[in-house]
Amino acid sequence: MSCSGCSTGRGCGTVSGQLPGGCRNNGACGIGGCNKLNVFDWLSDMELPGGQKVFDCVEIRFKNSRKEFYRNLNTFSLKVGDVVAVEASPGHDIGIVSLTGELVRTQMKKKNVNSESPEIKKVYRLAKQTDIDKWKEAQALEQDTMMKARTIARFLKLEMKISDVEYQGDKNKAIFYYTAEGRVDFRQLIRDFASTFKVRVEMKQITLRHEASRVGGIGDCGRELCCSTWLADFRAVNTTAARYQQLSINPIKLAGQCGKLKCCLNYELDSYLDAIKDFPNPEIKLETTQGLAFHMKTDIFKRKMWYVYENERGVFIELSVDRVKEVIALNKAGKKPDELRVAALVSVPMIKEPDYQNVVGQDSISRFDRGKSKSGSNNRNRNKNRNRNRR
Repeated sequence: MSCSGCSTGRGCGTVSGQLPGGCRNNGACGIGGCNKLNVFDWLSDMELPGGQKVFDCVEIRFKNSRKEFYRNLNTFSLKVGDVVAVEASPGHDIGIVSLTGELVRTQMKKKNVNSESPEIKKVYRLAKQTDIDKWKEAQALEQDTMMKARTIARFLKLEMKISDVEYQGDKNKAIFYYTAEGRVDFRQLIRDFASTFKVRVEMKQITLRHEASRVGGIGDCGRELCCSTWLADFRAVNTTAARYQQLSINPIKLAGQCGKLKCCLNYELDSYLDAIKDFPNPEIKLETTQGLAFHMKTDIFKRKMWYVYENERGVFIELSVDRVKEVIALNKAGKKPDELRVAALVSVPMIKEPDYQNVVGQDSISRFDRGKSKSGSNNRNRNKNRNRNRR
């Protein structure tokens, strides 16, 4: 498997038994980062029951995250990483086999694609070296075409952004991916594109999340974006997920590269929701003889809640969840405790954390500024005097 960013070129070198290019891994990429939206075929080493035919559809990946299903009518022996020529409208396209076998059937069901539909296009053949050369020529045009397309759209004063351009493998067609907040009348734009680039033009509108998925990038965590590597379904994310996780509602920190709330806010949400079920309602004020105390913040996994008195807003009082429940139960019974921290005075064995020790003795920044010790030179002088006396 390989991608447009592979230093060895697209394709793994498995075309027709020859090695026209690619990293020559024969479809068994060991790093898992050479392809977008990889799918591990856990059925690849399992034999089919007797008499059952191999599923005749394969999954083909094109530029970035675009994947489609094709029918292998000629029963080519295809494996992951093979570069193939497939049917397109019009002409043919070049793609890389990303999945074969029974797992393709599962993927088609997941994406609501009818495996018996006559509209499924077919695989023509394994790509030849001439096909790959022409495909690479088309790829080389994509960046320059995108910049010129943006200039034309800006000249026509259209409220849209051309985010990506993908040429078909035979260079007869180009797909222009764009984002826009509203409806765009791009009839004149298509005519200008066709006359400028001399290709058949297809406009495809995508969302901001899909744009980030296609373009890719590095997230705040230091890893590649989830939507670029493995995330295929984009679920709704709202600020409620951040509130449950006690995060500050800061749009700059909570927004991803797409400008929307980060998808990873949903990852640990279920754990927080399970943990918070045992917590009392933070809107309930605690009544004591010193006055009312209201909730300020919560640490869910430490099971701690902080309250402040109305007349002492700068003093935070740390309470356990059990203590808060106890005070609420007393208030419901018509009683007011004298102090919120009573339960906190119970002796709890303290676990002493290991102190840091400078074992090596090399953590001082100024250690290189120190002068050399004189003890070494004194010892050398003593040894010289002893040798002289012996002589």
